[in-house]
This record gives sequence, C-alpha cells and structure tokens, in this order.
Amino acid sequence: MNQLITVQSAIELIKSGAALSFAGPESALDKLPAGNWIGGTIPYFMVSTGGVVVNDDQVFVTDLSALGVVSVSSYGPDDLYGIAGNAPDNGFSLTIIPAGSTSHKKFAAEAANYEDAFLKPTVGWISGVHLSQLGAVTPKVYDGRTAEKFEDRAVVAYVKLPEDKLATLEIVNLFDPGDGDVLRFNETSFEVDECEVNGVKVNFAEYIRKNGLEHGTLPLVGDFGGANVNVSLQNVGEAGGKVALYAPVFTEVDYKFAKPVGDYAATFREKLKDIDNQGVVLSCNCILNFLFGDLEGKAIGGVEGPITFGEIAYQLLNQTMVMVRLQ
Repeated sequence: MNQLITVQSAIELIKSGAALSFAGPESALDKLPAGNWIGGTIPYFMVSTGGVVVNDDQVFVTDLSALGVVSVSSYGPDDLYGIAGNAPDNGFSLTIIPAGSTSHKKFAAEAANYEDAFLKPTVGWISGVHLSQLGAVTPKVYDGRTAEKFEDRAVVAYVKLPEDKLATLEIVNLFDPGDGDVLRFNETSFEVDECEVNGVKVNFAEYIRKNGLEHGTLPLVGDFGGANVNVSLQNVGEAGGKVALYAPVFTEVDYKFAKPVGDYAATFREKLKDIDNQGVVLSCNCILNFLFGDLEGKAIGGVEGPITFGEIAYQLLNQTMVMVRLQ
C-alpha cells in the first residue's frame, strides 16, 4: 500500500498492528497513536490519480507489513553509524532525517564511510515543511513506538526480507554532467567559498554568477566512480561570498554543472515511461524537481510517494527520484 489516506484510516492501521511509514503535515502526524511506525513531515506527494499534489490534512502511508519482519529504531547525530551497523543482512533500512538538522549534515558527510554502507541498503528521505513555512517551522521525524517527534534524530524502519526476496535501489536522475569546467573542492561542506576550476582557485559564488547559474536549476554533478551524484544550490551569495548547498561537496571528486534540461515534467515522463512498476514498494522525489518542473497536478508516471527535501540511496542525494524494488 502506497497512498494518501485520512488520519482516521491511519489510526486504524496503526491499531491493527501493521508496520508502517508515514509522510504528512505535522498537524496530521501529531494525531497518530503509538505503534510500529516511523514518520516525517512533508505536505507534497506523488499520487497515481492526480500527479503531484499538496495536502494539509491527510497522510501518505507505506505499508511495510507484507514485505518482511519490521523493527523500528532511532539514532541521534552521534550514533548514525548504527543505521547501517544494525541493518539486516537481507533487506533495507528505511530512514527519515529532518532537513537542516545536525543529523542531516552528519549523515550527508559520513554515510558513505559507514561499515557495510553499500552492502546493506539504506534508503529514505529528508523531511521538510511547506515552502511557505521555511525558516519559521522546523522539519520533524516521528518514532512511532512512542509517537514522539524530533527535530534532530534519524528514525529507521528495518525491513528484514525473506530469503527468496532481494531489495534493489533505483535512482532516476534527469541530469548528466555538462561539457564545461571541472570543479574541485578542498573540504567536505554544505557551504563553499572557494573552489578550483580547471585547477585555478576562484570564488565559487563569483564563478556561478559570472556563468549565469545562480537560479539554481542545474545542480553540480559529481563523478563517484562512474556514478553521477547531484549537489543542488540552495543560496548563492554575492560575488566574494559563500554558496549554500543542499548536500555537501566532497574532496577529490570531479564536479561539473549539469547539462540543461528542457521541459522538466516531460523529461520526467520520458524517464519513467520505460520503468516497470512491478515490484516497486516505495519511492520519493525531490522538492526541487517539483519546483523547477512546475509539477503540481502533472502526472509523472504511476510511481507514488512523498516529495522530499532530499533523497537517501546509500547516501544523501539531490534532485533525484529514488525507488526500492523487490525481486
């Protein structure tokens, strides 16, 4: 089950003992009782019947019960290594972390180095708020065992699969690296003042503005051993200032700005039309795709799930859609 439901329906599911993951506005999630669930705040969703919708009084539920044995855990910012460390040998770790929190920043910087990080799949999303509430309301996550909410923890639903099932993570990324300059950074950080462009040190904000990239539509694309990983621009300071990012850049990684994308919604549909939804058990899509693609009300395929402030597929991602498929 992946669908928008009423709060009352969510309460009944929890009381039935089902293992669940919820996404929804804080006012709705606050009404849910204790049970075997995790949750995170967000009011934006992909639904098969209406494309991308904004909803302030329902919750999106993913029923994990039929997938395998599910257990819930929670980790503070200094214990995040436990997400991968306590993961089942065969299954996945559905993880939700609040945007802007210390846990978010530490996970982004460190997750790729956790023991077994790429052997035991971690998947999930970064919780957020309605865009009109940015700076006024903090994103939250919920540990359903006590129905408590937190501004700075990671909540995890460990899904242990039967031996005849295997979870694979799939990433839909609109972007390929462009043909332009190669950028490198001298520290792993969400904020950047200087970078090297083709080996020459420059102010990053000045470089972005000089090249007309301050609108933020195009992310940086890093080459991680042949895999493209996006880093999106959050705020570009004045020339000589700093650039804030939605994910950290890493040292010793070659980055390029992405090739331009024309019609976002059309490009998404093109990417998705050949995807077989068979076996897809959960998914999420980035809020920046929603914004830049003007996706509200536009169908982008049969995939359903929350629109998020970041995606998790082994590590933090930006401007992607992530799916878990069981085989």
